[in-house]
Amino acid sequence: MEPIRVLQIVTYMGRGGLETMLMNYYRHIDRAKVQFDFLVHRDFKADYDDEIQSLGGRIFHFPRLIPWSLSYRRRLKGFLEEHPEYKIVHVHQDCLSSVALQCADKCGVPVRIAHSHNSSQDKNLRFIIKKHYMKQIPQFATDFLSCSKKAGDWMFGSKPYQLIANAIDINCYSYNKDSAVQIRKEFGITNELVIGHVGGFRKQKNHLFLLEIMKEIIKDKPEAKLLLVGDGDEMASVKTGIQKSGLEENVILAGNRQNVNEIMRAMDIFVFPSFYEGLPVTMIEAQASGLHCVISDKVPKECIVTKGLVTVMNLSDPAVDWAKHILSQANLPREDHTCEIKKSGYDITIEAQKLEKFYLDKIEG
Repeated sequence: MEPIRVLQIVTYMGRGGLETMLMNYYRHIDRAKVQFDFLVHRDFKADYDDEIQSLGGRIFHFPRLIPWSLSYRRRLKGFLEEHPEYKIVHVHQDCLSSVALQCADKCGVPVRIAHSHNSSQDKNLRFIIKKHYMKQIPQFATDFLSCSKKAGDWMFGSKPYQLIANAIDINCYSYNKDSAVQIRKEFGITNELVIGHVGGFRKQKNHLFLLEIMKEIIKDKPEAKLLLVGDGDEMASVKTGIQKSGLEENVILAGNRQNVNEIMRAMDIFVFPSFYEGLPVTMIEAQASGLHCVISDKVPKECIVTKGLVTVMNLSDPAVDWAKHILSQANLPREDHTCEIKKSGYDITIEAQKLEKFYLDKIEG
């Protein structure tokens, strides 16, 4: 018997939060029963493409999504008509998900899933346009999923939705001292204090405030390092900020990396001052690694799944206050919090079975 094929509609499969979440589920779902294919909106090869194809998934390239483009809608409808095997489309296009959902509705796709991964947007002209399309999502979706309550309330309002955990392979993140020493050596780090952050270089992640915090930290720890993992549109402005702040010797730009689990072992503390989030998978990973974390009050509290590891600070607090608290937490011992994370519902081996059942029930029902 052939597996059901679920069409995951995304921007592209780079190493972002939602993409990493999708891959975690894809690796652990029973692919003899449920297989993923991906419709992406970039023409380049992305980080996860090779692995997707090795797992039996197909990748279909579309042009960038312009929501008011009639030619885009015609092409998507034509694609869905040519592929009647897709009884489920699972859309991860944030506010603009209504475009694909509407096309799927018109093509008679019976299960049309909208998935919220964020709780806000940068407030600009583009968001005004996006908000118009976001309001249309409930008209065309049959099912509503969200990574957190805050993200679900923001995108779906009063519409009922189901929470899907940004689950991880917990065992991959357990602390290993030998691995930590090796990774630190690769970055030229020995005994220096390492403040870590993992996230796309977007305004949402507030990298420039991280630099302000670092300026305060080096007043006390001049050899301290800020290890930034990720890439994105704001990289140029961050590089400019590093130069203006005189932090060239203190900031390590690691870029996109496959071995985030190993790099987290090399960190002494994790700092996450985002302006907004859905539910960041990196926060679950950091806690699984036993890292003490300092996060902003704009990050959903649902990501706190351990006792004593996470401190919430007001984003309006000055950088000097953040720095003082980070320094007070930086040398605390690493502890194993695996059991807490599993009990909180973030073990991918369990959560993948739940998503698999969700898909199968939709088809069989």
